[in-house]
Amino acid sequence: MNKMMIAVLANGAWDSEWGKQALDKVDYLICADGGANHALNSGFMPEQLIGDLDSVTGENLSQCRNAGCFIEQFPREKDETDLELALLRAKEKAFSAGEQEIWLYGATGKRMDHFLGNLALMLAYARQGYRIHLADPDHEMWVLQGREEISTYKGQELSLIALSERAVVSTEGLYYPLEHGVLRQDVPRGVSNVSLGERVTIEVHEGWVLVVLLA
Repeated sequence: MNKMMIAVLANGAWDSEWGKQALDKVDYLICADGGANHALNSGFMPEQLIGDLDSVTGENLSQCRNAGCFIEQFPREKDETDLELALLRAKEKAFSAGEQEIWLYGATGKRMDHFLGNLALMLAYARQGYRIHLADPDHEMWVLQGREEISTYKGQELSLIALSERAVVSTEGLYYPLEHGVLRQDVPRGVSNVSLGERVTIEVHEGWVLVVLLA
């Protein structure tokens, strides 16, 4: 069975040229409100548009309607953020397609409070068995529990940040290795490590860790 790449595009900072390359790989795109502006500016039409629709331009909203994009509008005063609603739809699509990974774009820059909220969503989804893989031109990041081998290049920077109060981590292929090392929320010990080659192995024995891979 072919894998389906499902992505959500939020209304954060956006590089249109980088975005063209990123969105070209996507099979199913859901935009959170103003994320539709980013998608159309990069030449892509989303399959779904969701949110209170106070950020998408009238012209782009009309284009989405005319193209048959499925649109859901919610009140401005609501408990969930637009991105939270979009991720919920992405999770439903992932479940129906047998996927466990959702790519997230446009979720950095602009507002730090939104970014911190996005990290909370990434952890919540990881606990449900779904990986939100957040990417922008400078970073890729995801929440990890268990063992994973990552493709890198020599000298590439990588940070491991504990999202749980305590995380026990082992690594291979990093300049500063860990062997059942303890990372804590209140001590940034895992920041700015460096890959020694083309492969890095990370094993989170206990807790949850945010992996941040610099471009």
